[in-house]
Formats: sequence, C-alpha cells, structure tokens
Amino acid sequence: MGSIDLTIFWAAVIGFAVMAYVVMDGFDLGIGILFPTFAVGEERDQAMNSIAPVWDGNETWLVMGGGGLLAAFPLAYAIILPATYPLIIAMLLGLVFRGVAFEFRWRDPRHRPFWDTAFCLGSVVAASAQGVTLGAILQGVHVENGAYAGGWLDWLSPFSVLTGLAVVTGYALLGASWLIWKTEGTSQRHARHLAFWLGVATLLALGAVSAATPFLHYDYWRRWFAMPGVLLTAQVPLLVAICTATFFWSLRRERERLPFLMALALFLLGFIGLGISIYPYVVPRAVTIWQAAAPPESQAFMLVGALVIIPLILVYTGWAYWVFRGKAGVHGYH
Repeated sequence: MGSIDLTIFWAAVIGFAVMAYVVMDGFDLGIGILFPTFAVGEERDQAMNSIAPVWDGNETWLVMGGGGLLAAFPLAYAIILPATYPLIIAMLLGLVFRGVAFEFRWRDPRHRPFWDTAFCLGSVVAASAQGVTLGAILQGVHVENGAYAGGWLDWLSPFSVLTGLAVVTGYALLGASWLIWKTEGTSQRHARHLAFWLGVATLLALGAVSAATPFLHYDYWRRWFAMPGVLLTAQVPLLVAICTATFFWSLRRERERLPFLMALALFLLGFIGLGISIYPYVVPRAVTIWQAAAPPESQAFMLVGALVIIPLILVYTGWAYWVFRGKAGVHGYH
C-alpha cells in the first residue's frame, strides 16, 4: 500500500511541476509569441522588462518535471522520449535561442531587430513543440515489450497539430493578460485588445481539442459521457463557462489582475480535463503509473529530497514575484 501511495504522490509531484511550468513559463513564452505585434521601442521594452526578473527561474519547473519523470517513472521516460525526440530537440533549441536573444537584444542594440526575431521564433517553436508533444502522447504511443516501437514521425497527426496550435494560442492569451497586469498606458490598452481576440481564439481551440479527444479512443469517450461519471466530469465544462464569462467581464470592466487569473484558471481546468482523460496511464492506453514506477525504495529515497527542494523553489519563486510586483516601466519596475 505504501508503494502505491508513493507512486500516486510522485505522479502528483510531476503533474504539479508540469502545471507550474505551464503557468509560469506560459506567459513569458506568450509575450515572445506576441512580440512582433508590439511597437518597436517603448512597448517592446515594457514587455521585456515585465518578464526580465522571473523568466529564467520559471524554467526550473521544466527541469523538475523532466528529471522527476526520469527518476520516478523511468519506463515512461524511456518510452515518451524516443517517441518525441524531434519535438523535445525543437523545444530545447527554441528555449536556447529565446534565452540568448533575451540577453543579447540589450547588449547588442545594433542588431536588435535580429534578436527580436530570434526571441519570437524561439518562443513559437518551444510553445508549438510542447503542444504537439501533448497531442502525440494523448493520441497514443506504439509500445511493444515495454519499449517504443513506432516510427520517427508517428507524433505528427492532425490532432497533434491542433493541440500545438491550441497551446500557442493559449500561451499568447497568458502573455497578453500578464501585460494587462504589469504595464500601463498604450501598452496596457494594446494588451487588453489582444487579450479579447486571443480569448475568443483560445476558447475555439480548447473546444476543438475537447471535441476531438473523445474520438481518439473509446475510453476517453466513456470517461466524459458515460453515466454516472458524467455527473462529475460535467463540472469541468461548467467551470470553463464561468471562468470564460468572468474573463470577458473583467476585460470590459478594465480590471488588471483578474483577466490573467481567469486565463490561468482556464489552463488549470484544461489540465484537470487531461488528467480525467488519461488517469491512471502515464503513457495512455499502454503503461500505467504503477507499471512505469521506480522501485518503492527509490521513490522513498527521492521523497526526502523532494520535501526539501519543492518548498525552497516555491519560497524563492514567490519572493521574486513579490519583490517585482509593481508595474514594468521602460527602464525597469516602479
């Protein structure tokens, strides 16, 4: 029983790390995606300054999610990585390009248009690779004898492309909503205008993915539509409707923080929906979390480190956001 509890605990830890990454790195990837729509000069500088203090720390959760998957669920890591190698490589290269461009646009102003383009392209590539990876895992991975048995391009399908577009759109919504909170003047008005249309686009993308998912496998359909489970799962779309109405209401009332919080809530509900669809599988329809789990002794050993490291990460992340809680000006925070 102890090993089962530890397996569920580690599944929750990795799920939390992935969600924390999406929440925290999603908005700064979104700013990169939207970067060409900002006016050269003050708007772009305000957008950059709004994420400058926190963007690299946000990626801590990506490292934790990937490292935790390797340590706690090595079989899943050994299956998912070969199935999505091109996507993982593209994501990492996009993040590298983005990080380099972020630093060099300040230090090499003569080539700032080039670095701005690299910042945008790196953000788009990283976000779309994450979305396509999600779709590839959700649609199923070909597994034989505990190993990936598919081809180099099995991840590519209309559904995975749809999830890629949905994640890019959703991240852009997070970025625009973040800028409503952290900027002022023309930058804030522009962000509010973008957030409205991105909110519409995100809802359409979320609806398309949600409508397509039950057709991937009968088990997905049964989770969402069969009685009596539908009485519970129906609460997710109901909450999505409430958050959507609140989001557009807050935009109309020119609230500053609420649009961002509602955009985060939509992502959280999407994550809950994903969990409902795939639990208890870590590789859908092929490997459960218990089949993929490391030995109980390994899980218990890692538990000690996790109970120390996770609170530390939460504390220093919270402190960074608290210190830089004001508006982002052209030359920094005020």
